[in-house]
Amino acid sequence: MRVLIAEDDAPSRRILQALLTRWGYEVISAADGSEAWRLLCQPDHPHLVVLDWMMPGMEGPEIARRLRLRGPEKPYYTIIMTARNSGDSASSALDTGADDFIGKPFDHDELRARVAVGFRMNGLQKRLLVTIQNLQQSLDRVKQLEGIIPICMYCKKIRDDDDSWNQLEQYITNHSEAQFTHGVCPKCSAEQIELLEKYLP
Repeated sequence: MRVLIAEDDAPSRRILQALLTRWGYEVISAADGSEAWRLLCQPDHPHLVVLDWMMPGMEGPEIARRLRLRGPEKPYYTIIMTARNSGDSASSALDTGADDFIGKPFDHDELRARVAVGFRMNGLQKRLLVTIQNLQQSLDRVKQLEGIIPICMYCKKIRDDDDSWNQLEQYITNHSEAQFTHGVCPKCSAEQIELLEKYLP
């Protein structure tokens, strides 16, 4: 479980790092907003971010806004921290795209709970994204059977994209996840019985 903390005040940053490490998190720290953004542009970066509001280089709400612009395929959970405890500050932070807000000085138990919520939300977002991708793949496979399908008017074989002709069940198997089990319909059953009675002594 990895967390990025961005805090320009060195004592506060060390306290945050010590607390999160004690709670079992792997912590990456940044001393200003520009360094935090550089770390978040690396391929293997944390997806849970604790940001101080006011920092040199880039402030916390601006980082949260930029992360939100990356889209739902890259889920982040951002917590803004600030000594500005007014309701307007909280709403402003959330309006920029942050997911949570905590005032300074913060209660240790409250911070631990909010970070835990962030990881749960991040996990839910990732699982939801995988589910959506699987559904889209299923829909793409179903759509392969849409449109005009060339079928022989005599033998009822279907022409595939490589110009080969396949039985109907083979074509559907190749273009979907459907599987076949064979049986005999009542009409064909009656015809087969009639043939047997006709040719057997």
